Amino acid sequence: PIVAAAIKLDSPGPVLFRQTRVGQGDKPFTVMKFRTMRNDAESKIGAVWCKKNDSRITRVGHVLRKTRVDEIPQLLNILKGYMSIVGPRPERPEFVDKLKEIIPYYSERHYVKPGLSGWAQVSYPYGSSVEDAIEKLRYDLYYIKNISIFFDLYVIFRTFKVVLLGKGR
Repeated sequence: PIVAAAIKLDSPGPVLFRQTRVGQGDKPFTVMKFRTMRNDAESKIGAVWCKKNDSRITRVGHVLRKTRVDEIPQLLNILKGYMSIVGPRPERPEFVDKLKEIIPYYSERHYVKPGLSGWAQVSYPYGSSVEDAIEKLRYDLYYIKNISIFFDLYVIFRTFKVVLLGKGR
């Protein structure tokens, strides 16, 4: 309730943000997050990667992203079976289509369910370019090749470290 009130007081629009993402087997699903951007963030420009100091992010959104609180509603996606706790970050179909044309083996990251957190997310800064997507794919493929309960626990540990030290985007 506190997060919802903060979002409502900071900017007009819904509290929750829904967006189509690509999941396991290249199947689309709807991800839910707390809204961190202006309600009209992409109305004029369409789908673009978020950049550092992006003017579309609200004041409350900066705090929610830094603390990763914006991700909490994704627990519903985990319960519905679309996501797991650890796995590659689910991307938007617009980006996936483009990246599959440019980057060999990009779709192999969809062999597993996307995750709330992942090896690429805790090992590489927030990406906003094709070059970043290539580097993150390396981490995702390494994770898929070496997937284990111990690796998942290590990623979860690193995730807590990122959140507690405020190393979020």
